[in-house]
Amino acid sequence: MKATIYDVAKAAGVSIATVSKVINHTGKISEATRVKVLETMKELNYHPSVVASALTGKRTETLGLLVPDISNPFFSEMARTIEDRAHDRGMSVIMCSTDDQAEKEKKYIELLQRKQVDGLIIASGFRDKSLLDELKRNKVPLAMLSFDDPSLDVTTVSVDDYKGGYEAASHLISLGHRNIAIIGEDVHSSRMRIFGYRDAFEAFGVTCLEENTLRTTASLENGAKCVKELLQREHPPTAIFACNDLIAIGAIQGARELGIKVPSDLSIVGFDNTILATTTVPALTTISQPIEEMGRKIVDVLIEEIHKRVVIRERVLFKPSLIVRGTTTAFKEEINEGGQARA
Repeated sequence: MKATIYDVAKAAGVSIATVSKVINHTGKISEATRVKVLETMKELNYHPSVVASALTGKRTETLGLLVPDISNPFFSEMARTIEDRAHDRGMSVIMCSTDDQAEKEKKYIELLQRKQVDGLIIASGFRDKSLLDELKRNKVPLAMLSFDDPSLDVTTVSVDDYKGGYEAASHLISLGHRNIAIIGEDVHSSRMRIFGYRDAFEAFGVTCLEENTLRTTASLENGAKCVKELLQREHPPTAIFACNDLIAIGAIQGARELGIKVPSDLSIVGFDNTILATTTVPALTTISQPIEEMGRKIVDVLIEEIHKRVVIRERVLFKPSLIVRGTTTAFKEEINEGGQARA
């Protein structure tokens, strides 16, 4: 049978409160007692439940923020907005980057429990959904950012990814492009953007080629790698929709390395409208997410739940918008030596 906190207290000859203080690093405890409790936990193979305390007790005025990758400008800009808003509301933020790995997700949930944060903002996809289910069962103040799982029945703040994908593809199709590729990730937001992209083809009566859908993880290197694969095909695309700005910038760099000019030879659309979008030459055409509004909203809703001690279930869906800059232009049909037009 799995050891409990009661077993640890009995074996160590201390109170349950003392064991709890050792686990949560609170209160005044002698070093000898602390060591004894830790050794007993090890002997009994006792591991504190990830959410055993449900993050309850005295408020610490601290929020936990889990993101998949802080190196992605979207999440770094969102984290800054969340931190600023939390500061305005008298709270601090502890941020953890999970890399979308189940082991890290569990590790950081445990860390945030020990830090006794008052609530959690989760922007990571979470490979182990049982952790989220347990958080919900224990009534932990929780809100999801850019990730919508209806089965969790908690507050979610996101952008309409489907509409964003539809707008990106529609923009390229309206410019005369037909051979359009998409580079996405294997995450919920990208999947919705791909659905929107495909439905735009259907609405315009244009054939959507399955081989033009590539999936990767967000990085400049992967964006460059994917675009090189696409451009070295017998019939390369004339336009690419990248499901985030990081991949889009990588695609621009990859095209440049092959001697392909953007936008005269290849049009590219990104998604997010991060600071990166304005630093490229030419500046990136992209689908904008209202990062500041989303960050402020999720902090306000979560703090309201913490203060009122009631579960708030609110689904907030922000509208994306197309920002046209310099990486897209009208398709110009090229005629090869055999007199055939480029696909």
